[in-house]
Amino acid sequence: MISLGVDAHQIGTYCSEGRPGGSLFGEGQGVIVTPDGQMATWKGQGVGKLQADGSVNYRGAIFYSTESPKLARLNTVAVVFEFEVDAKGNTSSKAWEWK
Repeated sequence: MISLGVDAHQIGTYCSEGRPGGSLFGEGQGVIVTPDGQMATWKGQGVGKLQADGSVNYRGAIFYSTESPKLARLNTVAVVFEFEVDAKGNTSSKAWEWK
């Protein structure tokens, strides 16, 4: 996720459901916390596809909410992402600020 170059830890959860044609729809939410205790919450949605080998690829968008002065710009940021889970359950993601 995006943290504006500020060190932060993140935790989140998501849930997905199958849709017609073999696609998936997922929703998630989470929080990022800086070492000095400032935090922002996020919510996101995406669509994905289950591959024949058991891997899953998602694409979607995330939006943040915070009262933290250090992270305040996140309130105006839309983030697009790629999230992948391989057949063994290993995950990787990339995220970009949509300008």
